[in-house]
Amino acid sequence: MTSTLTPMPLSSVHPTADSPWGTYLMQVDRVVPYLGHLARWVETLKRPKRALIVDVPIELDDGRVAHFEGFRVQHNLSRGPGKGGVRFHPDVTLEEVMALAAWMSVKNAAVNLPYGGAKGGIRVDPALLSRKELERMTRRYTSEIGIIIGPHSDIPAPDVNTNPQIMAWMMDTYSMNTGTTATGVVTGKPIHLGGSLGRVKATGRGVFVTGREAARRIDLELAGARVAVQGFGNVGSAAAELFNQAGSRIVAAQDHTGTIHNDRGFDMADLMAHVKEHGGVGGFKGAEPMKSEEFWDVACDILIPAALEGQITAERARRTKARLVLEGANGPTVPTADDILAERGILVVPDVICNAGGVTVSYFEWVQDFSSFFWTEDEINVRLDKIMIGALRRIWDTADRHRITLRTATFAVACERILTAREERGLYP
Repeated sequence: MTSTLTPMPLSSVHPTADSPWGTYLMQVDRVVPYLGHLARWVETLKRPKRALIVDVPIELDDGRVAHFEGFRVQHNLSRGPGKGGVRFHPDVTLEEVMALAAWMSVKNAAVNLPYGGAKGGIRVDPALLSRKELERMTRRYTSEIGIIIGPHSDIPAPDVNTNPQIMAWMMDTYSMNTGTTATGVVTGKPIHLGGSLGRVKATGRGVFVTGREAARRIDLELAGARVAVQGFGNVGSAAAELFNQAGSRIVAAQDHTGTIHNDRGFDMADLMAHVKEHGGVGGFKGAEPMKSEEFWDVACDILIPAALEGQITAERARRTKARLVLEGANGPTVPTADDILAERGILVVPDVICNAGGVTVSYFEWVQDFSSFFWTEDEINVRLDKIMIGALRRIWDTADRHRITLRTATFAVACERILTAREERGLYP
């Protein structure tokens, strides 16, 4: 008897084409022709394994009780425990966290880490909370999601507006609830609590390493190359410093405090000191301020979107003058913009390989925690570079063989690994 059943859509999410989850679904659809017999499992990729929504009530310093909505999504666990960050941001939604978890599945498989994909977040502006309120919120959230996280099941990490201190509170809360110090439950911790050297700048280093390899492929000399960076947090600033050390000029930068430009290039030491003192690039005296939207018109060779998702729209893709786009952020380019960049001959190194340096060093941290043996920063960087370069070359070979973009090639490599694991494990019961 032939079945006419068709997969039912997720009832709780109604994505648009340019929304995070809608973008991810389109990316999966584009890779189906390259999955061969594994395509029968593709619906596995379109559905999170588990999505948890939690209420996070805390007592504020003034005695009032405030409630925040928190999420933890495990997209796929076929290749290992869930792995992915936790973000605190006023725009966090279930759909966004689903997409970020799915991209983590692809990212971890792309660099062949023994992880599945997960992500978490709380809808909150942490700048409006005191330190004690932030701690109470973090600890309550950790307790609420404690039923699904653990060193062998799901390992959170820092993301937007979270940091080593947040991870220390999460690790301590989980440890208190389980009665044992479980350093491996999170990564991105302070060094003296089981954190890894090289973790803070790992994502930015991965952007640089993959960017350096891509620049060689298109005969773009890094010495003298003009670089524009959107988002100047840990990722954007670390990548900018490394490109500057390679001889590139950082000519434009944008973050929540403003947009600045200097075609001669910034003095990076002065800019980093300014950012440390003032919390962002806005007001830097070594550059000219410019309107936010003008950032996309800056004459540059390399564009690094390292802020939030959905920043490179179709209209902005038509305007950019870059030859190379390095996605430091997760999901910064919508599918229509991706097509325009490809048509214009602009090479995009996609997020799921470009910014995988962070999760790779998170993996190193996790391994070091279990062994209680820690590596030097030089050892970390050598291992990171080797994994990133090897993964990118495998992806590039796939792209050349099928004559497809690096993004589709990355999804092809990663999804084949995920679905092979799914097929070999089978369905239970």
